[in-house]
Amino acid sequence: MTAIHGADSGKTRYYLDELQVGQRFTTGTHALDAGQIKAFAAAFDPQPFHLDEAAAKDTLFGDLAASGWHTAAISMRLMVDSGPPFVGGIIGGGGEIVWPKPTRAGDVLRVEIEVLAITPSKSRPDRGMVTVRNDTRNQNGDILQTFTAKLVVPKRPAAG
Repeated sequence: MTAIHGADSGKTRYYLDELQVGQRFTTGTHALDAGQIKAFAAAFDPQPFHLDEAAAKDTLFGDLAASGWHTAAISMRLMVDSGPPFVGGIIGGGGEIVWPKPTRAGDVLRVEIEVLAITPSKSRPDRGMVTVRNDTRNQNGDILQTFTAKLVVPKRPAAG
């Protein structure tokens, strides 16, 4: 299967008809620091283990950890900037997200995407659903987040 990495992903746009099960994409990277973790947490998830190293020591995390929603937001930005180049963008139709390990200050994130299933719509012949697994990994290859998503992707218009 074709693998697309980082900035190269912007050269070809894929319609539903051009995707294949097993096809892979890899995004560029994002370096995360404590300041970013605390700023996101202060605005959107103000829990002690996201805001303060000392307070985090006595929690399940044992140290400062990024909000799972911060990891998800960074992952989305990486996918939009350098991920799967689907015609029409990345349009979600549902999914499931898990965070097997915490994201930490100093992590360098990337997203590895694999096409798992392609289902043409029976009621809307101009589109279909593509199921993808998005694994957000750190610099060590550890999976920090897995988001299995169903995306709406248009079919190539009939020549006219």
